[in-house]
Amino acid sequence: MPIYQTAHYRVNADAVERVEAAIEEFVRYVAEHEPDTWMYTAWQQKDDPTRFVHLFTFADEDAHRTHGSSEAVRRFEAVYSPELSEGPVVFTDYRLIATNTARGSRGWAN
Repeated sequence: MPIYQTAHYRVNADAVERVEAAIEEFVRYVAEHEPDTWMYTAWQQKDDPTRFVHLFTFADEDAHRTHGSSEAVRRFEAVYSPELSEGPVVFTDYRLIATNTARGSRGWAN
């Protein structure tokens, strides 16, 4: 069963460029090494560039576990974790209701 999740966090203003670079490197890693991470998208808030949201879709719990235990996650965490300005990253799990993408949609492309 697919896992749909978001991560919200805010970093110190002087760390934004470092975090952006780390995100780009990390997402490249995910694209190249995690075929069961069906989607990994990172957004930055337009009116407050210190705020980030990441959206994930994992094929299943094994894919989620593989992602979370990778060395790439630890490298990424080493960049952003010391710069968190409003507490820890907030992870939230979701249930899919509908989508316009082929993967994970209900009723037409499972």
